[in-house]
Amino acid sequence: MIKLNVLDYAVVDEGLSAADALKETVDLCKKAEALGYSRFWMAEHHDVSAFASSSPELVMMHLLGETDSIRLGSGGVMIPHYSPLKVAENFRMLETLHPGRVDLGIGNTIGTKIVNKALNETRRRKQRYEENISDILKYVTNTDDPEHRFNDLTANPESRTNPEFWMLSTSVKSALVAARQGIGYTFGLFPYASEDKMAAGREAIRVYRENFQPSAVMKSPAVMAAPFVVVADTAEEADRLAAALDLWLLGKDNFSEFDRMPSVETAENYPYTETDRKRIGENRTRMIVGDKESAAAELSSIAEALDADELLLIPLMPGSENRARALDLIASELKIKKHGKQGNE
Repeated sequence: MIKLNVLDYAVVDEGLSAADALKETVDLCKKAEALGYSRFWMAEHHDVSAFASSSPELVMMHLLGETDSIRLGSGGVMIPHYSPLKVAENFRMLETLHPGRVDLGIGNTIGTKIVNKALNETRRRKQRYEENISDILKYVTNTDDPEHRFNDLTANPESRTNPEFWMLSTSVKSALVAARQGIGYTFGLFPYASEDKMAAGREAIRVYRENFQPSAVMKSPAVMAAPFVVVADTAEEADRLAAALDLWLLGKDNFSEFDRMPSVETAENYPYTETDRKRIGENRTRMIVGDKESAAAELSSIAEALDADELLLIPLMPGSENRARALDLIASELKIKKHGKQGNE
């Protein structure tokens, strides 16, 4: 069976605090581990009050200490903003303390204008994405490269294992970069509304697999597909919960219209415009909504169509109990086993 993973945003629901959200993230991670999910990743978001996941590395450290076997990762570190050496040493630290359980997931999102400016106000030049990836790969593995400008530098702490290295992407161009660098590739179905995203994903993954070059962090190509999922006991309840995600994804005022994840009640009482309703229809291409049978069938179809080895599920729905229930339902229908074993192993 295909491996199942979770990407969490540390969602701050209506009436709750960021501290509450982080506690709920701990509970959800423990739940995922108990159900047999393979990885639990944390997103990175800045200046979004509804998400408490501004520092995935720090949340990962806490979650690693609260769990036993599930892999913890970033989905993903926004590397255009950061020193490659610092990124590498953060993850070397995590890997040294918890060997074999750490995933370094990266992306090239820069966030809103104010976030980008605040994170880069002392930078002299725009960062080059592939160069940053190459630098992080060199530092995180301490590979000897006489051609590298800082080859005499050692990233600490030193350890006998390396974290896995993954790219989050939506394009063929980035897929080729991931292949050249020899890192894992996660195709995001969730970031943008598009009717032809499956075709784009198939092409990106084909290019990635055909051009993959083994590295110190990945010996063979590895592919994930990442959709939003809203799954409940009935299709009607799932559609009701999805209304909150529909409203959130309108993203008005750079996602500052709401300081918490909207509840179903807030979504039901919102004064939608015709433009809003059109966008909501388009955004449904970013998510899987349904009961466990229909959701599992759609997830299996996506994995097969994209030639994906794993699925990275994003239960961005209101209510911690609903997020946990979604993981339960998907695990039971796709029959993953506890303690991280999949299928009939």
